[in-house]
Amino acid sequence: MKNIRKLRLVLKLILVIGGIGGVIYFIKYSSLPVTAHTVRRDTIVIEVMGTGTLEARVEMTISPKISGRLVEIIADQGSRVTSGELLVKLDDEELQQQVAIAQANVDAASAAIVRLKTDKGRSQAVYEQARKSHDRTLRLSEQNATSRDDVDKSIEALAVAEAGVSRAEAEIAEGQKGLVSAEKTLEYHRARLHDTKISAPFDGLVVKRNREPGDVVVPGSSILTLISTDQLWINAWVDETEMAKITPDQSARVIFRSEPDKAYPGKVVRLGREADRETREFIVDVSVLELPANWAIGQRAEAYIEIIQKKDVRVLPAGLIVNRDDISGVFIHMNGVAEWRPLKLGVRSHNEVEVLEGLAIGDVVLDPESSRQVLTDGRKVSI
Repeated sequence: MKNIRKLRLVLKLILVIGGIGGVIYFIKYSSLPVTAHTVRRDTIVIEVMGTGTLEARVEMTISPKISGRLVEIIADQGSRVTSGELLVKLDDEELQQQVAIAQANVDAASAAIVRLKTDKGRSQAVYEQARKSHDRTLRLSEQNATSRDDVDKSIEALAVAEAGVSRAEAEIAEGQKGLVSAEKTLEYHRARLHDTKISAPFDGLVVKRNREPGDVVVPGSSILTLISTDQLWINAWVDETEMAKITPDQSARVIFRSEPDKAYPGKVVRLGREADRETREFIVDVSVLELPANWAIGQRAEAYIEIIQKKDVRVLPAGLIVNRDDISGVFIHMNGVAEWRPLKLGVRSHNEVEVLEGLAIGDVVLDPESSRQVLTDGRKVSI
């Protein structure tokens, strides 16, 4: 029995040793499936990324200047309009009547002035007659051909006639003031009547409609939102540490979250001059030179601003870099096995890295097909 137990123990040890040996053999001598990447010359672009929203440089809220009931909203959400095109109509029946009343008051004031001018002409004629009579009386008085009473009466008659002319002139001045007031009132009501029709202030696109016919609106209430499509840009929030690297007119690419696999061309047009005190970011306005077929104001996008471009350099995918004891390097293919090669690296983009030293054009860099597998020096590989 003791011999049997010893035999079983020996068999177990042999199995364990054999298993360990098999694992060691598999790890050291079996081929690890890998993907090969050939070192090439290419252009590497270094970018600064900012997240923001699509905005219009010029945006206007279409609202009434007067209170009223909406009769018709001609433009709708998504409508393209031209400058001066009618957008909204308010109920104008009462204002039409007020304009008619104001016009009648102007006509009446004008007629009154005509009558007052006629009265002035009559008063002027009376004054001229009184003046001539007074002159004759004075000449007769100098010849002692008339009495003192007649002279006094002629003076009184002349004064009365002169007062009549002054009164007529004052009435005409008052009437003219009344006419001006009536004309101003007419102008005011005409302006209010004109304000019942709201037109587009510029060529643009209606992006939002907030009211329907029958609604009562007041000054400042939003009916439509109109934007100019001449310049649309991304208000991108960029970390303040990148501020010194960004200047106007730098090229950029914009990736909308609705189309994550497509980049649209852009250009930096304006830099913000105030950083957020909590996030430590500032705004960079990136003009979008080409838009998707479907877009919306306020939609999210990432702007990648080009700050460095190096041509004809050795590049590798950044994911192939492996760090050993704070030394960057890669595994290259050497006669069927993996060999560790330390590198001196240059600039990095979001997915590529420049190789300054350690690799030559045409070297094959290895990458395990499975993320759970790890390359080691001397490990056999199969590409």
